[in-house]
Amino acid sequence: MLNIRYRESTNTWPGFVDLFSNLVIILIFLLIMFVFLWTTTSVFNKQSGAKTVAELRAETADQAQTIEQMRADEQEARRLLIMARNELETLDNDRAELINELNETDLSLADLATAYEEKIAALTQQLNQANVDKEQIAQLEQERAKLHDEMSAQRAELADQITKLQAALDAAEEKARTQEVQYVEMSNRLNKALADKVAELNQMSQYQSAFYRAIKDALGDRTTVRADGDRFIVSSDILFASGSYNLSPDGKRQLQLIANVIKDFENKIPSDVDWIIRVDGHTDKKPVVPGTRAYRNNMQLSFLRATAVANELAKNGVSQRRLLPTGFGDLHPVELGNSAADLQKNRRIELQLTNR
Repeated sequence: MLNIRYRESTNTWPGFVDLFSNLVIILIFLLIMFVFLWTTTSVFNKQSGAKTVAELRAETADQAQTIEQMRADEQEARRLLIMARNELETLDNDRAELINELNETDLSLADLATAYEEKIAALTQQLNQANVDKEQIAQLEQERAKLHDEMSAQRAELADQITKLQAALDAAEEKARTQEVQYVEMSNRLNKALADKVAELNQMSQYQSAFYRAIKDALGDRTTVRADGDRFIVSSDILFASGSYNLSPDGKRQLQLIANVIKDFENKIPSDVDWIIRVDGHTDKKPVVPGTRAYRNNMQLSFLRATAVANELAKNGVSQRRLLPTGFGDLHPVELGNSAADLQKNRRIELQLTNR
């Protein structure tokens, strides 16, 4: 940074001019005294006489002229010294103004230098940022090239997959055309089978109605057996003791009546109808008493009771292949309450004539 300072100094030139003027006056005075003494000495010299006086007068006139010339020179010297002093004062004022201007210029240069330093710092930061951006651009360019290669590879792989899928689609369309013919044939066979099944169900429905009427007629007015839609229900309490799967004597007598009806229907139902008697066992929701060895839960108890009923029917002459025992435990109650009557209704054996 440009830094200029001027030291102010005292102006001694006017005093020097005054001193020089006084010295000139003193010198002229001494010269006049010297001329006077020398002239006086020459006048009283007897050997020189009138010649000396005449020479003295001439010399006096010359000296007077010289003195006049010296006075004129003094006047001119004074005039020149005054002019020089005025010029020096003017120059001193100019120098002071120049110093002020230089000081102001120094301040302006300092501000300008500060501004330039700030600009240089900003440009340096921008340059560093540009270098960082340049590195990032190079890195991004590398990543872009890598992504381009990956996209090219994926595009080629996708094109290969599309080709394979197109081939698979063509094969699937051809297979679909072939299967469409097979579907029409299968649909025709299925419709025929459904028609046959519907006819069989209709026929079975006729036998079911006759079967339930025969069961009701055989059991008479017993309140322990009741019809429910396509099935009839036998209370477990008449067949088994509480917690047991062994048939009671009264239960065996009722099952013998039912077995006689089933045997009669075995002769009435055509041999081409594949029918069975489903024997479904159900219990209430009371848990099994802990420590029971024969079964661990209501599901096992219901299955053991259904099996006991099926075995008793087979013992009374019903074909074993027409009987299918199953156990459902307490999963399908007919009543949701907790009263003794609701629980008693849920303990039951259901018999249903159905196709296999």
